[in-house]
Amino acid sequence: MLPYDSLEGAELALGRNLTVAERFKLQPRVKRSFRELFKCYKDVLHQLIFVVVPLIVVSFPALEWVGIRTSLPLPTKWEVISQLIVYFLVEDYTNYWIHRFLHSEWGYEKIHYMHHEYNAPIGFAAPYAHWAEILVLGIPTFLGPAMVPCHMTTLWLWSSLRQVESIETHSGYNFPWSPTKLIPYYGGPEYHDFHHFVGRQCQSNFASIFTYCDYLYGTDKGYRRHKQAVKKA
Repeated sequence: MLPYDSLEGAELALGRNLTVAERFKLQPRVKRSFRELFKCYKDVLHQLIFVVVPLIVVSFPALEWVGIRTSLPLPTKWEVISQLIVYFLVEDYTNYWIHRFLHSEWGYEKIHYMHHEYNAPIGFAAPYAHWAEILVLGIPTFLGPAMVPCHMTTLWLWSSLRQVESIETHSGYNFPWSPTKLIPYYGGPEYHDFHHFVGRQCQSNFASIFTYCDYLYGTDKGYRRHKQAVKKA
């Protein structure tokens, strides 16, 4: 929970008892107005209609070209599982480096600033971004299937799982019963929430899914220092 080290600390700082949902909210002090929520929904819907949908339409020939299958037989479960593992790893690694570039002075001021308007993210703000960011960060999502072609049903499943993961990561809630906590090196909501909490100057927690890239390249030090400081407070 940011920036508190415990439920008791959050309740003491807020001067009241937390609701059931707030007990799992990472930044319980932040409240979004209806106007803010509606603006987010409206802008995301606009990007989906005018950026994502046209991209899906024009990308079908490219999917055929890289070898995405649409005919029978359907893939086996082991084929699907192995391909999904590759896609998650490829997406995470390439997204890490693109995200780091977006935190350069030029990348942030021209493109990434929009996504960071939410320093306490909400689930629907996961795709809330500049149109150029949507296009650029779409590359890691489709790079895996381009490298290891799959069946169209696997591609649909992969796209759905990636969106669900992104929404959970931006949800602002850290539920202890989430099945994603069973995944090794998974970042999750608390990990990414810190990135938004710090904002523009953040040079930590760039990876989209796992934590190993930030650890290997030393970009999780700010997050680890924060965790240690909170424990000592």
